Amino acid sequence: MTDQLHNPFKRYTITSALPYANGPIHIGHLAGVYIPADIYARYLRLNNKEVLFIGGSDEHGVPITIKARKEGVSPQDIVDKYHAIIEKSFQELGISFDIYSRTSKQIHHETASEFFKKLYNNGKFIEQSTEQYYDVENKQFLADRYITGTCPHCAYEKAYGDQCESCGTSLSATDLINPKSALSGNIPQLKETKHWYLPLNEYEPWLKEWIVEGHKNDWRPNVYGQCKSWIDNGLQPRAVTRDLDWGVKVPVAGADGKVLYVWFDAPIGYISASREWAEKTGGDWEKFWKDDSSKLVHFIGKDNIVFHCIIFPAMLKAEGSYILPDNVPANEFLNLENDKISTSRNWAVWLHEYLEDFPGKQDVLRYVLTANAPETKDNDFTWKDFQAKNNNELLAIFGNFVNRTLVLTQKYYEGKVPERGELTDLDRETISEIDSYPSIIGKSIENYRFREAITELMNLARLGNKYLTETEPWKTIKHNEKRVETILNIALQISANLAVLSSPFLPFSANKLAQMLGMKKEIKWEEAGKMDLIQSGVILPKPELLFERIEDLEIEAQVQKLLNTKKENSAQAAIAAPAKENINYEDFSKMDIRVGTILEAEKVAKTKKLLKLKIDTGIDQRTIVSGIAEFFQPEDIIGKQVSVLVNLAPKDLRGIESQGMILMAEDADGSLKFVAPISTTKNGSEIK
Repeated sequence: MTDQLHNPFKRYTITSALPYANGPIHIGHLAGVYIPADIYARYLRLNNKEVLFIGGSDEHGVPITIKARKEGVSPQDIVDKYHAIIEKSFQELGISFDIYSRTSKQIHHETASEFFKKLYNNGKFIEQSTEQYYDVENKQFLADRYITGTCPHCAYEKAYGDQCESCGTSLSATDLINPKSALSGNIPQLKETKHWYLPLNEYEPWLKEWIVEGHKNDWRPNVYGQCKSWIDNGLQPRAVTRDLDWGVKVPVAGADGKVLYVWFDAPIGYISASREWAEKTGGDWEKFWKDDSSKLVHFIGKDNIVFHCIIFPAMLKAEGSYILPDNVPANEFLNLENDKISTSRNWAVWLHEYLEDFPGKQDVLRYVLTANAPETKDNDFTWKDFQAKNNNELLAIFGNFVNRTLVLTQKYYEGKVPERGELTDLDRETISEIDSYPSIIGKSIENYRFREAITELMNLARLGNKYLTETEPWKTIKHNEKRVETILNIALQISANLAVLSSPFLPFSANKLAQMLGMKKEIKWEEAGKMDLIQSGVILPKPELLFERIEDLEIEAQVQKLLNTKKENSAQAAIAAPAKENINYEDFSKMDIRVGTILEAEKVAKTKKLLKLKIDTGIDQRTIVSGIAEFFQPEDIIGKQVSVLVNLAPKDLRGIESQGMILMAEDADGSLKFVAPISTTKNGSEIK
């Protein structure tokens, strides 16, 4: 592929998918969208390109309202909470947005309304009345996610109106068997409602020419293939409005109670964020969106391909004044420990938690997620691989080379950069190879092959280690000090090149390395590959470790956190055991269950499960042996009120006569809980 920077583009408009502000950011989001977008933006800036890197929180749509309803707060409360968490996490990870906005801002509502009205006034929409489910009790139409029922494909009884989470099939609400409103639990009624639709079918010939013929060779196969499939199957009109009270109000007469559909509203958020950037900086946002010499690139996950490659371009085409995306390098999905990342199941590595658990290790996560990016197929993140990539690659290859070079410079020359003298054939070969890396890494980035790019970066560090191993300055110093000056000068220049070339990928480590090398100003990409990035005679500060070893205990803690999550999920999903066979009331009435208080408790010798309890039953004080030792410490339950079956025949347990049984409830995870009164009750009170 060709070098993308040798083209007519004067500036770059880079968008990253707007995350829903109904939860924090996790590693799937980072690997799929934000880290590759940031690498691309940082690289372009190092090449003196004019860049507008746009991000923001998507704060409209049904997922927000569902979250708010569950937590008993307003949608605004939800988006305020999670927008703050998301924005702070991105900042701490070094995602270098030029603007990070939010779709609840007034400027977005104005921008989206203006966009809609222009299409409306130019006759780009069609009006259509359809029957949709309506909750009579709550007096509102139901979004697909507010309707549940039985999936017609797999018989899962809790399928949503838009998708079955059990079999993954896309659905319409009217497909569900026995539909129910998630608001009231009642059976919803079908009621007529009017909406505006974007007639995608009218844009099908143009999309076929623009995508199927025009982007066959430069879009990723997964992106191109999904788009072609949609177009080949025929496009249908798509509603741009919906009945909801949270979002951008539809700005035309007769649209009371309706808002812009979030898929229409959200991508306009890129434009409104650009307008906000212009207001804050005095910049010209229109040249990034309406000038043919600007290149528009969307970074998204594969679940957003149809919106960014078919629907949003059709919207822009209908509007008429905007440029179209030049590329949409969508990634596939990242799994976690061989299981699909799931927000609802809490099966994720959350960015804000990672930053707390691994302070100062932003670049380790950036490296691992780039090296393991799901660019062409779904990929898997495991904590063991995370540890291995840090210890065996960042630390053992990159960090080891830099540390060896700086330590030897301190040891032999008190930190003063030595002069480069006469060169050997090995020196010349090494210098020539160094010179090739900026182009190799750059072309990989320009063609959105970020895994390949970071592999080449590590190959430069490997070259440095190989050079030191072959020249052996620690031996050569004994008989040829001049030769060692040249060796270490070359090694230091390799280190300086690593500082420049790693900057898009590992910005924190690159900055730290530049400081350790006494590099005072930012060096641009075009200067990389040269052998004079550090001047001889410069005194270097005392070196520090660039990367640290991650120990087994740190990884075990993260794995245990996931195991706990899996255990909690299993417990929540557990189905209660079916009822036993019916008994007569006379059988039940024979049981004498009383409230009692534990007076004494001690472990039974040579057992794991048994505790010996002394209990005041109100009618006497008696000994009961109970198998609860794995769940309770003796000292913690003294004084605890319990339910006691007092007329159970005595039984010998480990030489102790047990005179009854205390009642326990077994949770889905196997843990035991006392069946006890919620407030203090007189001992001996009968339980009936």
